[in-house]
Amino acid sequence: MVNATRFLAKRLGQGIFVVWGVITAVFVLRGLSPTNPARLAASPDAPVERVEAIAEELGLNAPIYVQYGNYVLGVAQGDLGYSYITNTPVAPQIFNKMAATMELAVAGIVFALALSVPLGVLSATRRNEPPDYAANLSSLVGVSTPNFWLAIMLVLLLSVQFNVLPTSGRPVGFLAAVGALAAANVDPILTWGIHMVLPTVALGTYLMALMTRLTRSGMIEELGKPYVQTNRAKGLPEVLNRYKHALRNSLAPVVTVVGLQLGRLIGGSVVIESVFAWPGVGSLFIRAVNTADWPIIQGTLIVVGIAYVLVNIGVDVVYAQLDPRVVVG
Repeated sequence: MVNATRFLAKRLGQGIFVVWGVITAVFVLRGLSPTNPARLAASPDAPVERVEAIAEELGLNAPIYVQYGNYVLGVAQGDLGYSYITNTPVAPQIFNKMAATMELAVAGIVFALALSVPLGVLSATRRNEPPDYAANLSSLVGVSTPNFWLAIMLVLLLSVQFNVLPTSGRPVGFLAAVGALAAANVDPILTWGIHMVLPTVALGTYLMALMTRLTRSGMIEELGKPYVQTNRAKGLPEVLNRYKHALRNSLAPVVTVVGLQLGRLIGGSVVIESVFAWPGVGSLFIRAVNTADWPIIQGTLIVVGIAYVLVNIGVDVVYAQLDPRVVVG
C-alpha cells in the first residue's frame, strides 16, 4: 500500500511539472508571435490611444516576468483569459467543446479495442492460417491509410454516393441522447449513433490496426512461455489458459498504447473534426489560429496538455494493476 501511494504521488508530481512546462511553453509562444494582442482586441481602425489603453488593461506593458507570474496564477485559478475576438471567457468555450472531442476520442478507442483484441488473439492462435493472413493484411492497410484520406473516402462513398450515413455534424450529444431514453425516446440515441459512425471509423482505424499487431505479438510471446505449457499439462481448459492468463499478461503494452493514443486523439483529431464539422476542441483551435486569437490557442493547448497528463497517470495506475512490479520498481 505504501509503495502504491508513493508510486501515485511520484506520477502526480511529474504530471504537475509537465503541466507547468506546457503553461510556460504556450506563454513563450505568445511572446514570440508577431501579432499585437492589443491591436487584435481593438477594432482594425482603432486609434493608437485606444490600442495603448487596451494594452495597459491587458497588462501587456508590465515586465515580462510580471506577465508570466500573473498568467500562471490565473491558470492555477482556472482563469484562461478572454477571447480577443468575442471578448468572452476562454475556459467555458473550451470546456463546452471538450465534451464533443472526448466523446469522439473515446468512441474511437472503443471501436479500436472491440476489433483489435479479438483479431490479435485470433491471429496469434491461428498462425500461418487464413485468419492470420487476413488479420495481418487488415492491420497493414489500417496502419498505412492516412485518417484524413479515409475520412474523405468514407464521406464520398457512404454519404455522397450511397446516402446511407450523414456527412457531418453532431446534432445531439451522448449524455443528452442517453437522458432521452429515460422518457422512452430512442430517436436521439439513434441520431447520435448514426452521426458517430463515420468519424469514429476514420479516427479509430489506425489505432485498431496498431493494437491488432501489439495484441498478436504479445499473445504469441505469452503462448510460448513455460507457464502456458505447464497449465496445459495440468489440464487447465484452453479457454482459461488463453484468455485468463496469456491475454491478461500480454495486455500491458496494449494498455500503454491505448492511453498514449487517447491523449493523442484528444489533441490530435483536428483533421477529423474539420472533415466532419465536429464541434470539438480541434475545430475551436483551428478557428483561433485563423484569427490569431491567442487566449483561445493558449487555453486549448493547456487543457489538452492537462488531459494528456491525466490520461497517462490513469494508464500508469492500470499498468501497475496489471504488473505490480512497476510499483515496486
